[in-house]
Amino acid sequence: MAAPSLLNWRRVSSFTGPVPRARHGHRAVAIRELMIIFGGGNEGIADELHVYNTATNQWFLPAVRGDIPPGCAAHGFVCDGTRILVFGGMVEYGRYSNELYELQASRWLWKKVKPHPPPSGLPPCPRLGHSFSLYGNKCYLFGGLANESEDSNNNVPRYLNDFYELELQHGSGVVGWSIPVTKGVVPSPRESHTAVIYCKKDSGGPKMYVFGGMCGARLDDLWQLDLETMSWSKPETKGTVPLPRSLHTASIIGNKMYIFGGWVPHKGENTETSPHDCEWRCTSSFSYLNLDTTEWTTLVSDSQEDKKNSRPRPRAGHCAVAIGTRLYFWSGRDGYKKALNSQVCCKDLWYLDTEKPPAPSQVQLIKATTNSFHVKWDEVSTVEGYLLQLSTDLPYQAASSDSSAAPNMQGVRMDPHRQGSNNIVPNSINDTINSTKTEQPATKETSMKNKPDFKALTDSNAILYPSLASNASNHNSHVVDMLRKNEGPHTSANVGVLSSCLDVRTVIPETSVSSTVSSTQTMVTQQTIKTESSSTNGAVVKDETSLTTFSTKSEVDETYALPATKISRVETHATAMPFSKETPSNPVATMKAGERQWCDVGIFKNNTALVSQFYLLPKGKQSISKVGNADVPDYSLLKKQDLVPGTGYRFRVAAINGCGIGPFSKISEFKTCIPGFPGAPSAVRISKNVEGIHLSWEPPTSPSGNILEYSAYLAIRTAQIQDNPSQLVFMRIYCGLKTSCTVTAGQLANAHIDYTSRPAIVFRISAKNEKGYGPATQVRWLQGNNKKAPLN
Repeated sequence: MAAPSLLNWRRVSSFTGPVPRARHGHRAVAIRELMIIFGGGNEGIADELHVYNTATNQWFLPAVRGDIPPGCAAHGFVCDGTRILVFGGMVEYGRYSNELYELQASRWLWKKVKPHPPPSGLPPCPRLGHSFSLYGNKCYLFGGLANESEDSNNNVPRYLNDFYELELQHGSGVVGWSIPVTKGVVPSPRESHTAVIYCKKDSGGPKMYVFGGMCGARLDDLWQLDLETMSWSKPETKGTVPLPRSLHTASIIGNKMYIFGGWVPHKGENTETSPHDCEWRCTSSFSYLNLDTTEWTTLVSDSQEDKKNSRPRPRAGHCAVAIGTRLYFWSGRDGYKKALNSQVCCKDLWYLDTEKPPAPSQVQLIKATTNSFHVKWDEVSTVEGYLLQLSTDLPYQAASSDSSAAPNMQGVRMDPHRQGSNNIVPNSINDTINSTKTEQPATKETSMKNKPDFKALTDSNAILYPSLASNASNHNSHVVDMLRKNEGPHTSANVGVLSSCLDVRTVIPETSVSSTVSSTQTMVTQQTIKTESSSTNGAVVKDETSLTTFSTKSEVDETYALPATKISRVETHATAMPFSKETPSNPVATMKAGERQWCDVGIFKNNTALVSQFYLLPKGKQSISKVGNADVPDYSLLKKQDLVPGTGYRFRVAAINGCGIGPFSKISEFKTCIPGFPGAPSAVRISKNVEGIHLSWEPPTSPSGNILEYSAYLAIRTAQIQDNPSQLVFMRIYCGLKTSCTVTAGQLANAHIDYTSRPAIVFRISAKNEKGYGPATQVRWLQGNNKKAPLN
């Protein structure tokens, strides 16, 4: 976590959709990038379900159906995958609930569930302000506040410290309540406390941590329950314990429990002498407890004033959600107006990055031309931009408008496709880069995720600093402001159902023969290809229902849709690049003895870039400007250099958030094209037949002359693959003019099952014209999660 003085809070000021009214006592959970809010109140209890998409800054009200629960406040709210459970809470003044509801967020379907009562004892009584925590297939209920009076208008509070366990059925439904027998001293009764569950890596079982709460006086005690032995204890802590509080939030990120806000005593009050009579106020203090060392760290103290409105103002009864390593805070109350007898509620939404972002996937090639690359990488959640760098072995020169340097064409190359009908082509560095005797086709892979944003792949790349990927003006703008401006609405369809995603990727490793590459995304429905996210190479195009193709017309990317076809379970998905290696996470391109020179392409809002030039960083002239807490060069002071044909370039990318620039990805290596070679075949389809499977494809969209033949390859089992699973060996199974072939059951029996992501058989198909073979389309045919033979 950043030092207290370096906390970089962000207030979300640009969003779309129906914003929920301000409230307190609500609860929130996260499902992927969605923050789901239910209940709470201010001038009445809210009963609607609100969803905020943190990726698109869009609020929406899903069309829920089924047994819709009544509005409630101070309830239990947990998330298990895409299932959400709601327990208890206040449904109206003085009347509390002990009912349990389940929401299937994949269909926005509510269902009232009735768990079996405990084998001995009574089920939980109606309550509010309890904690309700999930671990595995069980929820743990502790404490809360009950009303002893049967008359809701005559509230007689009773603080609780009872403990229940609720067993869940897999996917949907519950089994029943139980009352575990615990050891040790039980925490005192309380409500409006927090409870989180944490399990140390590689040691020990899960433990529940209870902090603070209210029992007539606010509390600052910390309790631990070992969920395996059911033993309560009070861990000894180091550091400054936060002030006694209730109505705060506790969120787990990594091994830290972050405590924010709540009601605390007024400055100078002695809560020990008169705990029931002292005055209380809201706070914006912010601390975390390292759950491995049990040491408290104060990030924002109660004494720190914020005159610049640079962080959330004091509040209680708010909600907090962790999405990745980012914390979101919304609404809550910041005081009490006695004259109006009402709460004053906040209307703001804030977030805070708690760690630098992880390394993105390797850079993936969508399209190459003679002097440019269209590249992409997997999105990293909750980031504000990406720093893209490249390196080449060419001598660096000042940029000029004339980039007509001719590639070195020396060396005689033999065509491996003519050496026999069953050529084995190792996927190795030597064979793909250095050999002048054989050629392996470059590889193109296609993969899809949900929710298209094709504009992001063409003209709305949201370059933050002036990048040479397009002719952006060289002014040094305020990157953080631009990042915030780019948080506006997207034409996204995720206001509907949390559905499965499609992942189609494109990868083209460097080869001794370069060619113009087209990126073709095969249209498949959710029934044909199942969701899989991956950090391997490939171009990700977000789409659930349409087939999108990037044309190979020399300088223009075009998109168009092809009709759907019913195919077998095919996943066009990337395999690992042979050029991968770990790289240091130094964002500044410096040159030491024996060290590679890395130059910036630019900083991008989105995870795609059209690269035709890059910046040179002269020694001793690295003017530094700020992106959040990240140091990056002032590009307006740097020279530029064009990409040249027939040249290899290495790429790496790092993500940026409020904590700075994260580590770089592994290295990818691509070559600019030599004109005249054919593009990759597209629209690959696989279907079963009597003999085995039928493999078909469409000709390249850019043949660059007459297609003389096609070759299809199958990854096969070898001892080499067993020793190094990432290095595939391919056998040619077809050579001819037809755009289809049959793969026999005998050939499939020798197929290698690739487990780099989901189990799959790997095919490659390439086209040849007068100049030679172009890039190959690679397809992964999903085989399920077992090791049965293909076609079973």
